[in-house]
Amino acid sequence: MEINEKLKAFTVLLRSAQSVQDATKKDIAKYNLNQTEFAVLELLYHKGDQPIQVIGKKILIASSSITYVVDKLEEKNYVTRRACPTDRRVTYAGITENGKELMDKIFPEHVEKIEEIFDKLSDQEVSTLIDYLKKVGLHANQL
Repeated sequence: MEINEKLKAFTVLLRSAQSVQDATKKDIAKYNLNQTEFAVLELLYHKGDQPIQVIGKKILIASSSITYVVDKLEEKNYVTRRACPTDRRVTYAGITENGKELMDKIFPEHVEKIEEIFDKLSDQEVSTLIDYLKKVGLHANQL
């Protein structure tokens, strides 16, 4: 394959990812959340309380930003902090009842938006896309 085709694949991948991100960002903004806030809420909603120090790694944001995001979610009464009873260095973030109610409402709508984004692909094409993206991503990590 010519290098120009690989450069084209790179450009198409980045533009496609940006378009998907823009569509989901617009959808999430309806609920007065940004994508990072939504990602934190989604993690806590599905996985339960998490050490704040671990959240950044799990949702792929800088650890320096996570405190700010948790502060914002705490102000909105969607998240609460609690100290670890066995290790004073660790603080957990947990979803509040208000946060759970919000996610009960908006997560199914978010799933519908994701399904809508991928509607142009068959189930087999989605599986193939996942395989190809994993293959490229794993290889890129090894470089």
